[in-house]
Amino acid sequence: MHVPLDLARTLAIVVDEGTLDAAARRLHITPSAVSQRIRALEDQLGRVLLVRSKPVRTTEAGDAVVRLARQLALLEHDALVGMGAGGGAASLPLAVNADSLATWFLPPLARVAARRDVVFDLHRDDQDFTAGLLESGTVMAAVTSRQTPVAGCRVRPLGVLRYEAVAAAPFARRWFADGVTPATLAAAPLVDFDRRDDLQTQWLRARGVAVEAPPRHRVPASQDFAAAVVLGLGWGLLPVFQSEPHLDDGALVRLGGDPVDVPLYWQQWNLTSPLLDEVADELVAEGRRVLAEG
Repeated sequence: MHVPLDLARTLAIVVDEGTLDAAARRLHITPSAVSQRIRALEDQLGRVLLVRSKPVRTTEAGDAVVRLARQLALLEHDALVGMGAGGGAASLPLAVNADSLATWFLPPLARVAARRDVVFDLHRDDQDFTAGLLESGTVMAAVTSRQTPVAGCRVRPLGVLRYEAVAAAPFARRWFADGVTPATLAAAPLVDFDRRDDLQTQWLRARGVAVEAPPRHRVPASQDFAAAVVLGLGWGLLPVFQSEPHLDDGALVRLGGDPVDVPLYWQQWNLTSPLLDEVADELVAEGRRVLAEG
């Protein structure tokens, strides 16, 4: 048995585009032809590879084929560059958590892009879930809180993203006039990033507060989350990168308590790829320069 590489590439494009129709437009063929390619690949491998939902999703076997297609595309690009034959812009899909993306992650990518013909396809997700995008083959590398390597990947520590509980000064005067106590914390509104964000919950538990009690806003974008806290919508935990300027000018005040440290790791496919390694070296160096030590 072997995997037909042109059909594997078609599957990866379908996954990238989300629908057979969109993949057909990118490939300049009909949706029926795309469907026939996927069916031929499934028949040859004897596995169901694609669930035709909206958007489409791969099965476990499909994940393995997509990983293969992406790995071969990267190795082909590196080989063409090594021969001096160009190869066009390489596309690197990477996963990153929102707070890293908003603070320290982009400058090292810009440095690589200034030297290399590369485009980055960034997938934003919580650091506890980005490893799943590696496992599915959606991305080639990820910033993750997972220290144990994903199968077929290698891992390097980046540092610690440190969060501290802060509130706008007028908000603190209104809600914490009697101090930051379990009683006042149970009443004061807070800001969560989304329903999976448990940083505020962790901090409340450490302070002995019933986590069901406070009213919760949800603001699912890092810069907007910080803006919501600065504007006094509620209190929240911000990365020190975002809180320090506002603490210095008095717009924010600290609520006390221990900071919440989130260790971050860089995981990437275990390939010999000069381009992917160059991206990793820049990101790891930046992380170790600007993040707290673990």
